[in-house]
Amino acid sequence: MEYQIKGQTVPVVEFTLNRNESLYTQSGGMVYQSNDIQMQTNARGGVLASIGRAFTGESIFMANYTATNDNQKIAFAASVPGSIIPIDLATLPQGIMLQKNAFLCAEQSVTTKVAFTKRFSAGLFGGEGFILQHAQGAGKLFIEVDGDAMEFILKPGEVLKVDTGNVVAFSPTVAYEVEMVHGLGNILFGGEGLFHTKLVGPGKVIVQSQNFREFANRIIPYIPTRSN
Repeated sequence: MEYQIKGQTVPVVEFTLNRNESLYTQSGGMVYQSNDIQMQTNARGGVLASIGRAFTGESIFMANYTATNDNQKIAFAASVPGSIIPIDLATLPQGIMLQKNAFLCAEQSVTTKVAFTKRFSAGLFGGEGFILQHAQGAGKLFIEVDGDAMEFILKPGEVLKVDTGNVVAFSPTVAYEVEMVHGLGNILFGGEGLFHTKLVGPGKVIVQSQNFREFANRIIPYIPTRSN
């Protein structure tokens, strides 16, 4: 399997598949494909796994695409302006934790399951809820990022503080918790909200430069509404 990431504003990842090579994505993720690719939609992992995906913001049903001939192309697009990041899970034996809506597509050898935040405060105030996704396997995973992506490799005990909603993915070895912003003046006038995410190494962290949910909230007041 070969792949190429194309485009800049709303990119796609285009795959060239040979016979019997297969990928899966959430329903509605495909942009274009060659003729000799077969699609099969199913509740990947069973009913419980499907319900879990719904809580993480993904589709209940997953679309599986398998090439029935060589040199077949298929492409999947990001849902908002941003980036597509490939992750080789063969280099991450413990897998990687994903925030809601980060999953784009993966090889069939990759599995995703629901994971819960270990700290109540992280789930309650972290902006992404209690539920994450844990991706593992020997294949490649592709995630979508709002805006541009920054990657950090944290040393043991090294701390990275991130604005709520800008954490995309991190190693299971990274401690994930939420802290309240210090100082009444910072809370009232800092413009950064009440909480930020504290990540403690060791492990890999991927951060996005844009939080599309926050961006949408900023433009809502400027959208014309029909008066009664």
